[in-house]
Amino acid sequence: MRRSQVTTVSLLAALALTACTNAKDVLDPSAVTPPASSAQTLPTTPGTSATTSPTTTAPAPAATATASAPATPAQTAAIAKTRLQVAPIVGASVEAAAPLTAELQTRARQRGVTLVGSTDQTATHVLKGYFSTMSEGKDTTVIYVWDVYDPSGNRLHRINGQQKAPSVGSTEGWPAVAPATMQAIADQTIDQFTAWLGSGGAG
Repeated sequence: MRRSQVTTVSLLAALALTACTNAKDVLDPSAVTPPASSAQTLPTTPGTSATTSPTTTAPAPAATATASAPATPAQTAAIAKTRLQVAPIVGASVEAAAPLTAELQTRARQRGVTLVGSTDQTATHVLKGYFSTMSEGKDTTVIYVWDVYDPSGNRLHRINGQQKAPSVGSTEGWPAVAPATMQAIADQTIDQFTAWLGSGGAG
């Protein structure tokens, strides 16, 4: 159908943004400060469910049920030894990427994943995200692709999807994307990342 073709083209466009993005469209996660309740970006213990991300305009899919299942000792060990570095976000405006990055930090703490800064040499995994938007009537869809790399630059895993929600105001593109939409994507991303780690993806 025509919509599926548009979605496919948009996903490809998200990847192509790596070659044509400029400084305005890149947000270094290190520039986003963690919530005031925590002085560090290091996590505590894995949480069982999220309560910090509003999902009124962009509800998370049922797939999060898998991520909330009790982890085995092996899964917990794999997640605990992970040190995740988030590369600058490509394709999204700085305003749209800010709530995404802040929620990545919050969700990572809940799931027991340690986030490290861009200059940290101890990272075990690097997460690179590519984003684009597609407007459809009164809704805006955010299309995202995350690639997980090892410190040597070898791609280990890919997380991709799309989040559709009512547009903010009468605008299109990134100004029409609500913070809750980006927060929902962050939650899904960390949940899928930890599920992959727990399945043996950490190697």
